[in-house]
Amino acid sequence: MARITSPICKRCRREGTKLFLRGERCFTPKCAFTRRSYHPGMHGQSRSRLTEYGHQLREKQKVKAVYGILERQMRKYYGQTQKGKEKHSLFSLIERRLDNVVFRSGFASSRRAARQMIIHNHFIVNGKRMNIPSYQVKVGDKIEFKNKENKFIKDIKNNLKRNLPVSWIKTDITKRVSDITSMPKKEDIGQEIEERLVIEYYSR
Repeated sequence: MARITSPICKRCRREGTKLFLRGERCFTPKCAFTRRSYHPGMHGQSRSRLTEYGHQLREKQKVKAVYGILERQMRKYYGQTQKGKEKHSLFSLIERRLDNVVFRSGFASSRRAARQMIIHNHFIVNGKRMNIPSYQVKVGDKIEFKNKENKFIKDIKNNLKRNLPVSWIKTDITKRVSDITSMPKKEDIGQEIEERLVIEYYSR
């Protein structure tokens, strides 16, 4: 399975904004972006003006970094928005990835942690074990966290406090179960992301 191996904290610095890729560390003074908010590299503190294409590229790269998606996967999602009888927005498809749902539900402190937990068979979807992070959840799906230890309740509550609450996921902390009640809405993204720029990049 392909995975992103580049330094994590450099991605926030490269995009010029906090992407909250490392969970709890991003909320502490140890955060690399808090200490050095300029771009990485020798000329990181010099200013440069972006062209229209540059803005589109950086927005696309930001989305890939936030959700931990590879270029091939991004193109696949864009292709799905352009064909088929049932039309979905690009971010509706990305938001409905299982690793993102686990993160939004508070079961993990970051999407990277959620991906690892899914691969290690910690979750059940509709009564069946699921270890595919890119699995697309649907309205009516039930995601259950297999680990029933009480120590995780505090972690889940803390994660939910840090995450922006979303209207399309209902989480029962006591039972460690999340229900998908509706489709994701644009305001549920929680990041300053312009979908229009990403669409324009792929439609060139």
